Amino acid sequence: MKKICVMLLCTAMLLCLCACGAPKNDAPAERASFVMGIDPEYPPFSYLGDDGEYTGFDVEVCQAVCDALGWKLEIFAVNWDEKLVQLDSMECDCIWSGMTILDSMKEAGYVISAPYYDSTQVLVVKADSGYASSADLSGKVVAVQLGTSGEALLGGDLADLAASFDSVLTCDSFLKCFTELEGGAVDAVFVDLPVAAKYAADHDVTIIDENLGAEQYGIAFRSGDAELCAQVEAAVKKLVDSGKYAEIAAKSEYADIVNNLIFLSK
Repeated sequence: MKKICVMLLCTAMLLCLCACGAPKNDAPAERASFVMGIDPEYPPFSYLGDDGEYTGFDVEVCQAVCDALGWKLEIFAVNWDEKLVQLDSMECDCIWSGMTILDSMKEAGYVISAPYYDSTQVLVVKADSGYASSADLSGKVVAVQLGTSGEALLGGDLADLAASFDSVLTCDSFLKCFTELEGGAVDAVFVDLPVAAKYAADHDVTIIDENLGAEQYGIAFRSGDAELCAQVEAAVKKLVDSGKYAEIAAKSEYADIVNNLIFLSK
């Protein structure tokens, strides 16, 4: 009986020593990849290039961030109206695609980066329409993308303007909004200025000279991902300090947005 007790005691002591001496593995695993959630039809910030690869200002900056941090960049095309649901379900690590910073997102617990772009909402009409102001669109049909700040404005601060329209048609992408405009199904598109400018450069449309809602773009992360947000922000700052950020912004395809980039304006 004594031998059994001694053996049990020795075994317990050995297990204790092993546990105490074993190296702890509490540190988080190194990140190997970073999944960027984008609107795949949001030029010049994020869109499908002629080579079949996603590109755009936000995509190029994110790629530079990943290169600096040793991460492999993966692109996930979100359904913009469901972007936060897809973020919460961990289909991507962030939403980074000309995303308007909204107080409602902060109140819901999302971690939002510092703003990097100043934007506004505008109305786009056919060049020969004769419409020169939002008042001219009274009784007309206006299209807007689902899940955007433009849709939120028409349902909130600009509800009186929306009420003056005959109706508001919601589409799941800006390109579909513009397709409806070109086809005559709607009289105007309510859209972010940089997207309007990019589209107007290649099509016979006009941007009404009337800013209808100031906003800023940022990057959205899940609740609890403040450390990841800080890591990305620090990497972006290094890109700014090194001149890489300005190098990306200087490309001709980003000429319409460069003046409103916050980091470059400081």
